[in-house]
Amino acid sequence: MQAEEFRRHGHDLIDWVADYLQGVEAYPVLPDLQPGDVRRRLPAEPPREPEAMETILKDFRTLILPAVTHWNHPRFFAYFPANQSGPSILGELLSAALGVNAMVWQSCPAATELEEVVMDWLRRMIGLPESFRGVIQDTASTATIVALLCARERATDFATNEHGFYARTAAALRVYCSREAHSSVEKGLKAAGFGREHLVPIAVDNELALDPTDLAQKIAADREQGLTPCAVVATVGTTSSTALDPLVPIADLADRHRLWLHVDAALAGSAAILPEKRAMFDGLERADSFVFNPHKWLFTNFDCSAFFCRDPQTLVRTFAIDPEYLRTAFDSGATNLRDWGLALGRRFRALKLWFVLRSYGVEGLQARLREHLGLAQEFMQWVVADPQFELLAPVPLQTICFRHCPPEVAAAGAEALDRHNAALLQRVNATGQLFMTHTRLRERYCLRLSIGQTETRREHVVAAWRLIRDCAQAR
Repeated sequence: MQAEEFRRHGHDLIDWVADYLQGVEAYPVLPDLQPGDVRRRLPAEPPREPEAMETILKDFRTLILPAVTHWNHPRFFAYFPANQSGPSILGELLSAALGVNAMVWQSCPAATELEEVVMDWLRRMIGLPESFRGVIQDTASTATIVALLCARERATDFATNEHGFYARTAAALRVYCSREAHSSVEKGLKAAGFGREHLVPIAVDNELALDPTDLAQKIAADREQGLTPCAVVATVGTTSSTALDPLVPIADLADRHRLWLHVDAALAGSAAILPEKRAMFDGLERADSFVFNPHKWLFTNFDCSAFFCRDPQTLVRTFAIDPEYLRTAFDSGATNLRDWGLALGRRFRALKLWFVLRSYGVEGLQARLREHLGLAQEFMQWVVADPQFELLAPVPLQTICFRHCPPEVAAAGAEALDRHNAALLQRVNATGQLFMTHTRLRERYCLRLSIGQTETRREHVVAAWRLIRDCAQAR
């Protein structure tokens, strides 16, 4: 593709993107499709001859776009916010155009040093001490694996890196987390070689937060059996209900037993930029590692996960490599981010985050988050005030867990109530007017509405509540 052709199509695409962002509400949030529908419309064989960009873009509009779930729709209330914004998209465009691989400082000084600066900005914004250093990972799941590998190496004095897991060592190391912790903890344990059976689930309290008393008892029981407590993963803002594990007593236990404390605040970490929400992070300064995702609730498009470590030397020692073909004359005075995680190749993710932080400013980001938090509280009050609905968890952030609970259905038992709410969710989503998902809390099926998309405003939340109630009455 020559420069002029690229310019022509590029201008058209930017116009299309601007129109799409402005008019995304016109699309159904969730496409009305069945598995295999898209695949059947695509050719089984790749094209043998070049195809015109006009043809490719036409097929994008007719084949791909109708099958898109619009995560940036203001009535997308499913899963979690996976935000983007105009500044972030432009930063991503420049990153794609530059095409750098920021594996070592020399491979792109700008990528390395901008990442260091932007991560220090984030550290200051969320109130972490200067002892923490930050690096961008792709996702919080990867950051959890990184943290568990660091914990493993510290517990074995880095012998596992050298010699692998002996059966005795593998059986000894134990990791603890709440029963409400993210599934990536279990996946990380498997990937890091601990073994799934050595993940110890900890009971939760009435607010679905980790119970420190049960954690202490489980640690003591493991020690009595000759097992080695290795790490604890605390969650600030669990995936199902945004429950808040108490960091101070967990940190006390981590210090007493020399456990690596990793704090997963994938969504909730963005709220730490708000002074009035900082109390939920009390004790964070004592963590060994901490992760949150600007791509979840800080208007930066996927993927961009902020990982902080209180002892960067342990992190680097765990992952450092030094093949001859990556050595440079600058190694002694530069940061080589290849040694700060699993991946050697690294995209220029800091660029889009830099665009977002500068375009919104801290106060602009705070204002948008406060708006979402206020909307969540308002929706919660609507649920509480309606005798046909029941709130199933506290609402410390922007996620509301609730269910429709008409007396005649409740009288038929728990399973009937679960089926009723599953059918209600299907009816709501089938309208295409909004998209939300479900979870289970204390074995109860519940609807889950997550507020946080970049352009979500009060009218979208009002419309969602009206539609939910209408669908509930139309059963």
